[in-house]
Amino acid sequence: MKQSLPSTGQISLTRRQSLKLFAMMVAGATLPGCFGQSSNPVSNTAKAGHWPTLTIEPISLPGYGQDPNLIVPPASAWPKTLTKQQLDLVSRISDVLLPAEGAKPGALSIGAPSVVDEWVSAPYSGQQRDRDSILRLLMWLDEEAQIHHQQGFLSVTEAQQKAILDTIAFGESHAQAGYEMPARAFNRLRELVLAAYFCSVPGSREIGYMGNVAISGDYPGPTDEAKAHLDDVLAQLGLSEYAYTEAG
Repeated sequence: MKQSLPSTGQISLTRRQSLKLFAMMVAGATLPGCFGQSSNPVSNTAKAGHWPTLTIEPISLPGYGQDPNLIVPPASAWPKTLTKQQLDLVSRISDVLLPAEGAKPGALSIGAPSVVDEWVSAPYSGQQRDRDSILRLLMWLDEEAQIHHQQGFLSVTEAQQKAILDTIAFGESHAQAGYEMPARAFNRLRELVLAAYFCSVPGSREIGYMGNVAISGDYPGPTDEAKAHLDDVLAQLGLSEYAYTEAG
């Protein structure tokens, strides 16, 4: 008997909410160590095996412009481009990657698929590279399910879905021959889903980010640990002599 799968229904974010998360992800991409842009774009041609051939029309829109307001982004900077089928696939993958646990929301609960849709629909070069590889990945998942189970990815059992994802979930270097390209694309989609989650309010709380929190009394100043870290960084940059000035 066919196994019952969890619903892929996602939280519907307003356009402003999804654009705010998009803006936070873009801001995070400028910081060292953040998920950033894909530094190793997925090729359109697999080394072996099957990798979908798609003709994807470029998105020619102005985007945010040269001086974007990341606090209050425009209500609709560009049209979203994922189809319902593609969104359902992203929703299912998001739920597998980061399901809800008890009182903790999952990627679906914070609207990660809507943010991925925002990301791959943006008219910037990095986002359009991601759009190309992620659309190919979604088609690849359906093709792979058809090859092994004669049904689309969303129609097979949960165990079968996870078995397909396991072939590409452990990095390009661990993928079998012919699975390198989908493995790289899947890694990028996973980065985007996790980035959307940890930029959300529940996700940021989970990693201990407090944000701008008011304090009572006088500002205590940075901790000794923070000062030591700053001194170390300034020394590495050769800027120690310029770092502090005497109070007048």
